[in-house]
Amino acid sequence: MKNWIAIGAVAGALAVVCGAFAAHALRERFTAGDLAIWQTSVLYHLVGSVALVLYGLFARDRATKGLAGWSFLLGTAIFSGSLYAMVLGGPRWLGAITPIGGMLLIAGWLFFAWDARRRSG
Repeated sequence: MKNWIAIGAVAGALAVVCGAFAAHALRERFTAGDLAIWQTSVLYHLVGSVALVLYGLFARDRATKGLAGWSFLLGTAIFSGSLYAMVLGGPRWLGAITPIGGMLLIAGWLFFAWDARRRSG
């Protein structure tokens, strides 16, 4: 089992770095539309990071398959990573894979709910 708490904490720190990067280095160089995309990416990055920490706390002493953790991690990487890359000049087709990340984030919450329900009896 992965240490979801540590992974989430590092991911959260990276989300704050990305937010600060936009506030200080990107503001003058990118359009308002690109900055809005970046802000959305940072928001979902941070939410995914907190979800990983919460799941790690939940799963600490429980037998889980880790599906929620993997879904949060991959969903955050695909969703936010594709948006970050597009704003930084990556190909626009990356926008086509962004929803895959969103679906993985939704799956992460549903897997988390399933694990919580299963544990509650």
